[in-house]
Amino acid sequence: MKEMKVQLGVSNRHLHLSKEDMDVLFGTGSELHNIKDLGQPGQYACEEIVTIEGPKGSIGRVRVLGPFRSATQVEISVTDSFKLGIAPVVRDSGKLDGTPGIKLIGPEGEVTLEQGVIVAARHVHLHTSEAQEFGVGDKQHVTLITEDETRPMVYGNVLVRVSDNYAAELHLDVDEANAGLLKTGLMLNLRK
Repeated sequence: MKEMKVQLGVSNRHLHLSKEDMDVLFGTGSELHNIKDLGQPGQYACEEIVTIEGPKGSIGRVRVLGPFRSATQVEISVTDSFKLGIAPVVRDSGKLDGTPGIKLIGPEGEVTLEQGVIVAARHVHLHTSEAQEFGVGDKQHVTLITEDETRPMVYGNVLVRVSDNYAAELHLDVDEANAGLLKTGLMLNLRK
């Protein structure tokens, strides 16, 4: 069985904004302000934060991630969905058709999304050369396993995302990571 080590990146609730929604929430002509680079090249956490509001409740201080996207996407955990009163829909990033909507509240305005809220499906980013070396392609599925003896976890059906712009990193949402007592930076075994 072929195996390689991949670093974990735990993903807390966040959102990716379109430029149009940014202008409404933060003012016309506003720009994103990078405060921290993330594990994937070109991706970063922004100074900008919003409140997200569902039918049953709201969550404040939700971080915007850059750069801009063509469509606004809000990524929450299943636990967040209960607080907001939104049915959790597990999806791959960018697959927004048929997903719930939500209200975004910024310092300069509000945006009501008709769709765009997802619980991100677990996935692993691999650079093209890493994927070739390991023998997997884009959109295939693999298994990742922790080595922790206290609470060992097996993550199956992990989507592989391959690009020349990616670095090897597994993304789990905060609920999945907490269930296994896992933290960002932990190395997991990728198995094919």
